[in-house]
Amino acid sequence: MLGRVSKAVFSPARMPVGIAIVVIALCAAFADHQNKIVSDQAARVDVLAKVNVIRAKLEGNINGNLQLVRGLVAAVTTEPYMGEQRFTELASRLFSEESQLRNIAGAPDLVISLMYPMAGNEKAIGLDYRKNDQQRAAALRARDERRLILAGPVDLAQGGQAFIGRFPVFVKSAGNTDRFWGIVSAVVDVQRLYQATGLLDKDLGIDVALIGSDALGAKGVQFFGDQRVVKNNPVTADVLLPSGSWQIAAIPKNGWPTTPANAWLLRAIMAAAAALILIPSLAAGRLIKERQRNYGELHRLSRRLELALEASAIGVWEHDLKTNHLTWDDRVNEIYGREPDGGPRGYSDWAGAIHPDDLPGALADFDKAVAGRSTYSSEYRVVRPNGEIRHVRSTAIFYQIANNSPRMVGAEWDVTADVLLTTDLVRAKQLTESKNTELESAQARIEHIALHDSLTDLPNRRYLDQMLKDYAAKARVNGGCAALLHIDLDRFKHINDTLGHAAGDAMLVHASSVLKSNVGDHGFVARIGGDEFIVLCTVHGDVSQAAALADNIIEQMRRPVYYHGHQCRFGVSVGIAIDNDREADTRQLLVNADIALYRAKKRGRNRYEFFSGELQSEIVNTKRIADEILAGLERDEFIVFYQPQFDAKTLEIVGVEALVRWRHPEKGILTPDAFLKTAEELNVVSVIDRKVLQQSLLDFEAWSADKIGIPRVSVNVSARRLQDEELLKSLRDLNIRKGTFSFELVESIFLDNNDDLVTWNVEQIKQLGIDIEIDDFGTGYASIVSLLKLQPRRLKIDRQLVDPIVNSHQRRQVVSSIIEIGKSLGIEIIAEGVETMKHARVLKELGCDILQGYAFGHAMDSDRLRSFARSRRLPVAS
Repeated sequence: MLGRVSKAVFSPARMPVGIAIVVIALCAAFADHQNKIVSDQAARVDVLAKVNVIRAKLEGNINGNLQLVRGLVAAVTTEPYMGEQRFTELASRLFSEESQLRNIAGAPDLVISLMYPMAGNEKAIGLDYRKNDQQRAAALRARDERRLILAGPVDLAQGGQAFIGRFPVFVKSAGNTDRFWGIVSAVVDVQRLYQATGLLDKDLGIDVALIGSDALGAKGVQFFGDQRVVKNNPVTADVLLPSGSWQIAAIPKNGWPTTPANAWLLRAIMAAAAALILIPSLAAGRLIKERQRNYGELHRLSRRLELALEASAIGVWEHDLKTNHLTWDDRVNEIYGREPDGGPRGYSDWAGAIHPDDLPGALADFDKAVAGRSTYSSEYRVVRPNGEIRHVRSTAIFYQIANNSPRMVGAEWDVTADVLLTTDLVRAKQLTESKNTELESAQARIEHIALHDSLTDLPNRRYLDQMLKDYAAKARVNGGCAALLHIDLDRFKHINDTLGHAAGDAMLVHASSVLKSNVGDHGFVARIGGDEFIVLCTVHGDVSQAAALADNIIEQMRRPVYYHGHQCRFGVSVGIAIDNDREADTRQLLVNADIALYRAKKRGRNRYEFFSGELQSEIVNTKRIADEILAGLERDEFIVFYQPQFDAKTLEIVGVEALVRWRHPEKGILTPDAFLKTAEELNVVSVIDRKVLQQSLLDFEAWSADKIGIPRVSVNVSARRLQDEELLKSLRDLNIRKGTFSFELVESIFLDNNDDLVTWNVEQIKQLGIDIEIDDFGTGYASIVSLLKLQPRRLKIDRQLVDPIVNSHQRRQVVSSIIEIGKSLGIEIIAEGVETMKHARVLKELGCDILQGYAFGHAMDSDRLRSFARSRRLPVAS
């Protein structure tokens, strides 16, 4: 039995059939496998198209939101000390644009103190990134890498989640070095971003997952979507971000199809092909018997093919090139909006349905294919009878059978959905480009604001810094030198105080117009703050050009300006620096001009001064002394010396004058003429006066405890000290015994023109039991009216009047008159500068009460004064 079967199978007649069966089976398996691959690829291409749309929207929205904030970061760089109001003003402009920004936060020194909008974000104020575990790493990374870092999604202190773009801000500090200012954070709302990009669209058709929290790409953590998406062989694409990337993964809504839609059709076709090959071989003798059955099978297969073509929406047509007769199947009729009646179609049916704008191209493609007997391919629009427009793609091949007319057989399918999708993508791209253009325009506006003064529209300090970089070098190339004029308005504060800031603003605008009209196109004018302006220009030859320009500016600025019926007058002081040093830093010009401006103001204002080496040395020396004075006050280097005062008749000690001395660590003991002028400029004379008074009180108590009978101490008081509203309170706290201290009003006080506060303070000082003395009487600062108004206890004749009385009868008469005036008013007379005993005898004869000078004793410290008083062995006035 087995032998017969083997013989039947492996017989020569049936060997080809066996081989055919094996070959067909292998081909069928291979075709089925390839069909699965093509189906999977088509599905992945469809998913990838949707993923690319989402990716483009994500990149566009993220980059658009961050680009809006870059202008604000530039403004913070130029205004590192901006307050909440300025920050809100700039940030509010950004929220007028369509975006997903939730808020913008400024964190100087990594602590959030600036916020817009504030409403709903109050909890974030005071957040220290260094103490927040979730946000610390991204903030420090932005600072260390000096670039934008996108972090998120992050749980916000005020609630909700967001992506945060952190911009590190570095500003220029002393020495032209970068100083880390802090972080400006752009907070992008998570839900609004997802909504804008379509991730939350229920009709999306795909499941999406986002990977790469904190822009770490595929290595990051998944933060959106189901975990099964990542595990199910997804389509992936990278979302490029300013500081990294995300990975987007997607699969079809119901997962990948396990079996291609046309699998059974393909298998049926393969089975039919196999049957066509095998059946004749196996049943050659039974063809007649099986004829009807085969016809039925062929009809069934044809029907299945028809259904497959119908499902794929591909229409088949045939064109007889000789007769122009067309044959359309039902799908072609459907595409062209015709009834599927199987009726004859002509060339006019095809050409008449094509959109007029596309007809020339379609005809040209067809004629070219016919002429070349090649493949025809074209895409055009079809206008259906109801007016609907559809996009059609057509392809065909030329063929001709012997004795038959040439023909084109092809297929057409509707690609309207693909065209609309492409159109949407193009529109999205155009929208993104439009947004980028708007952002660039906004950035240009913000840059202009950052570089110009809002009131005068002149360049500001930041713009000036940019100009200073290479201005001097350009001037030298043109054969000249750079000149910088530092201009400050005189009496501007008076206009502000009397007419208001609106009038002051009007004066600043007027000043800017005067400067621009004088400088023109030959220089650069900037307002660097308040009432200060800078002019940069180039001079050739000598400095007379800069002097002439300064003269013109001063002349025009002093002319009256009318504001709402008020005549306003102000002037300008100008400091000029010329770049004569080929190796000098251009920025040093600004420093030099400022020094010259200081000299111009010091010499009376409304004038100009040139910078020079001598001026710089003077300023440097003054600054050194000022620094040493401030340091000396901190180290208690200012001490008190005392010069005794004697009764002119008995030569008994009746008091001492407290004199300040500076125990300089390098120069030794210095008298006031070495430091008092600089101390007045530093506004610390009142501090020195207070220290002298406090030390004098301590020394006086020590003398009293040691029975050293010093009856009275005179202390110098400056004009500023008398204008101190807290003077009387501090004096009461010292609890000074009546009659033991007196205040000398120094020569800088103009008693004829003193204000009410000074007068009131003097009267209150008297009521505390402190005597008032007038120092340096006769030098022009005091008068008889002053004496009557002030009623001092004593007045001191200046040494300039005392010194000549020995040899000058005229000067002796002047001193005698002063003594008689004092006596008539009941005022004791002190003569200072008594250098010899001959001076003492003359003054005694003239009626002077008290003598002070080197003839009796020099200024000495407390310990030497104690020894001096004891060594004289004279009775001490009680």
